[in-house]
Amino acid sequence: MKITNLSLAAIAAVGMMSVANADVDVKVGGQAVVYYQTVENGGDSDFFRKDNSRANAGLQLNLNADLGNGFGLGYQETFLGSLGLENNLVSNTMQTAQANELNSHSMTKLYVTKKIANTTFKLGRQELPKSLSPLAFSEGWNVFKNTFDAAVAINSDIPDTTLVAAYVSRSNGRIGTQPVGLVDLGAFGDLGKGAINKGAYMLTVANKSLKQVPITLSYYKLEDILGGEAGSAVWGDVQVDAGLPVKFGLQGGSVMPENNLKDTTAMGVKVTGKAGPVALKLAYSTVDDGTLSVQNTGTGVKTPLYTQMVFNQNHISRDADTIVLQAKMPVGLGTLIAQYDMTTDNATDGSDYTELDVIYKFKALGTTMLAAYVLAEDELASDPTNIIRFWTRYNF
Repeated sequence: MKITNLSLAAIAAVGMMSVANADVDVKVGGQAVVYYQTVENGGDSDFFRKDNSRANAGLQLNLNADLGNGFGLGYQETFLGSLGLENNLVSNTMQTAQANELNSHSMTKLYVTKKIANTTFKLGRQELPKSLSPLAFSEGWNVFKNTFDAAVAINSDIPDTTLVAAYVSRSNGRIGTQPVGLVDLGAFGDLGKGAINKGAYMLTVANKSLKQVPITLSYYKLEDILGGEAGSAVWGDVQVDAGLPVKFGLQGGSVMPENNLKDTTAMGVKVTGKAGPVALKLAYSTVDDGTLSVQNTGTGVKTPLYTQMVFNQNHISRDADTIVLQAKMPVGLGTLIAQYDMTTDNATDGSDYTELDVIYKFKALGTTMLAAYVLAEDELASDPTNIIRFWTRYNF
């Protein structure tokens, strides 16, 4: 929806700014979400039991304004609630916008953009895509994506090359401990669950000079790791399309703290292709036994690895070897995905972890819906973990 010639005084009424006697073009959009998850992992933890279930109803409003002279403005307000389901059906929510508040709202984006020649600057609270920031990125698995306080510059002066320089200071996607698993989108804090206390500087180069072999390389300067000295991290990704029936992907990198902690090195490879209507992927990753796991520094949750699935991140991100096979095909109104993980966890004397995900994503009633079942089995656990997840999203 587009509203033109909207006074900036009206924008101030929704918390954006207070500027009078000026007209701008403003685009208003957003999404509404209903999200439900229930877990069974032995004992009294039956599916759909209140103590094992969480749910959210959420609304995000986005306002983007062209201020003229190359300036732009972005604003997002996130509303999260429970629809009162905690009274009977669920014990908590997946996300909240304020600590200890089931029904709350928070400003999750506020940034200014400025374009100068072939360089765009974006300053403020914003999302960061994994494709350009593989070790500090916005994740899409929860009700809403996490965001960062960051300063980003994107330059395209070099042909077929995108340069991204950024300073990332804080994020809001960390999983809480009280209650366990709750993400507070209103709480912005240090990166890496407090492990990186003074933020990170990033430089990414994405080159497509060879159309069949696009390359992305990222370097991070990490400040004050675990209350000690600084460190660094590198990550690279290469996609190969040589006109063969299959395509290849290669990735790898290292997290290198300087305060006498051990480096962590990871690598991965994937092969993708089609067998009739079925898209297939075979992926392998290996991570050594360094001090820090290879996970999103903004949340401490997901990894950039090709073998990332719904629930396996804590098993594949450090001292582990993982193989994932995925099949995807159109079924009915949507797409059916089945994927299976086999992980050897070397940190626990080679114990095995396996996971089966069955996911169906489809469109109905004008919305996008997802229904997923996860079976996760850890050799060291007495019972497997079963997860049922459902969400529906309406974008406007």
